[in-house]
Amino acid sequence: MEFLHANTKSLLDSNLKDGNYISAKGKKVVVIGGGDTGMDCIGTSIRHGCCRIVNLELLSKPLEKRAPGNPWPQWPRVYHVDYGHQEAAAKFGKDPRSYEVLTKQFIGDENGVVKGLEVVRVRWEKDASGKFQFKEIEGSEEIIEADLVLLAMGFLGPESTIADKLGLERDGRSNFKADYGRFATNVEGVFAAGDC
Repeated sequence: MEFLHANTKSLLDSNLKDGNYISAKGKKVVVIGGGDTGMDCIGTSIRHGCCRIVNLELLSKPLEKRAPGNPWPQWPRVYHVDYGHQEAAAKFGKDPRSYEVLTKQFIGDENGVVKGLEVVRVRWEKDASGKFQFKEIEGSEEIIEADLVLLAMGFLGPESTIADKLGLERDGRSNFKADYGRFATNVEGVFAAGDC
């Protein structure tokens, strides 16, 4: 996530005076993804002075309370308002989130500069096997104008430095492979747990 990394580095190095970051000032910003990284993108864009912020989420709006199938100690999949949502509401008068939206394509000008997104609304339904799948809602297509699009979705494991140096095996999502419950990796004496 170059946007957040460069912003943090510039902030720590020079209080943003060096200009070595991607600025959202005066831009129509679209953040795709509703997790913590998306939240940080929303807050940072607002602090830069964006002129509009939209947060697109493919999933449905979470429930107000835990569903029976989401007991403790699982991460609570519940609706909450975080700092970026509050800041957006204070600045623009509404929560920036839009749920059940699929980005179909980016729209650029003749120089390849992003100008917008083509999106479509989706509906989540169970298939024959009971697994949730989304279906596009016909006629719900729309164009969202954008000068800056930030992709904040699909966290894929830690950086590769440690894995490469130690020769750790990785799974399909680039996490360190470890035995479930034992946390043992393929390297003797090296264990992995959590978001790695």
